[in-house]
Amino acid sequence: MSRTKRVRSHLSSWVMLSPATNPPYTPLPNEQNLFTSPPRVAFSLTTPAHYPGKQQQPFSLAHTSGVLYLTNRRLIYLPDKTTDRFQSFAAPILNLHDSHVTAPFFGANQWLALLQPTQGGGITVPSTGVVEIKLTFKEGGAFDFHTQFERVKERLQQAVEVSRIHGDGSGSSRAAMNGVEVGNVNLEDLPAYQEQSDGPLISPIGPPPTAIAAAAPVQHTPVQRDSGVAVDDDRPQPKPTDNAFSPPSEAPPAYEEAQMQTLQDELDIRRLGGNQS
Repeated sequence: MSRTKRVRSHLSSWVMLSPATNPPYTPLPNEQNLFTSPPRVAFSLTTPAHYPGKQQQPFSLAHTSGVLYLTNRRLIYLPDKTTDRFQSFAAPILNLHDSHVTAPFFGANQWLALLQPTQGGGITVPSTGVVEIKLTFKEGGAFDFHTQFERVKERLQQAVEVSRIHGDGSGSSRAAMNGVEVGNVNLEDLPAYQEQSDGPLISPIGPPPTAIAAAAPVQHTPVQRDSGVAVDDDRPQPKPTDNAFSPPSEAPPAYEEAQMQTLQDELDIRRLGGNQS
C-alpha cells in the first residue's frame, strides 16, 4: 500500500503527492488530467520588471527540470528533484493571463504567462500584483500545451460567465472555482457546422423554382373532362384547312352598280379605239 504524502508548497495551495500513481498527485474533486508534458521542462517564476512597479518586492524562483500537468482546474508543475524551497507548484487556470508561446532562433520553445497569486500561496506579492511564469519545453510540446490550455480556459470562462448571468454559484456543493461545478463543464470541442438539406441545391442568383414553373408554357392534349377524369379522345379532329374559307351567301352592297360601271368603262375604251383607226 503506497503512502500518499501532503506537501505544503512554498508557491501554491496544498498539493497531494502520490508517487506510486500516474500522474503522481491526488486529484481534487471532479479534477481530470488533460495533458502531461515531456520530461525536462524548466520552470521559472519571477517578478516582472515593468509591472506593477514599486508595489511588490522582487521575487524569483527557478528549477531546471520537471514535468508539467494540465487539468480541468489547474496547472501543476512537479520538479524531478525536490528541494527545501521548491517541492511543487500549482495555480488555478483562471488566475493565469496573457499566455503565449515564444520560439527563439536558438534554444527551446517557451510558454509565458502572468500569474495572479492566490492568498496564502507562499508568493510574497500583494493581491494586486502579478508574477511572470516561464516554462521551457526542452523536449518539445509547447504548442500542444498552449492549445490545450487555451481551450480549457475558454470553456471555464464561459461557464463562469453563464453562472454569473443566471445568479448561480452558491452552495456548499459547488467547486471552489468562482462557484462553478467543474465536473459539469463540457470541455469537448463543438462539432463543425454543416448545412443539411434533402432538397435540391438552388442558385442564389437565379429565379425561384415557383417562378420558373409559373413562366413555363403548359401544353395540353385533347382530352375529355366532362366527368372530371382525363381520358383520351379518339374522335377525329378537324384539319386546320377544312374551315379555313367560306364564300358569302349574298352579294356585297352596290355590287351590281360596280359591274355596270365596269362594262361601261370597257365600251368607252373600245369606242375610242375605233375612232382613232
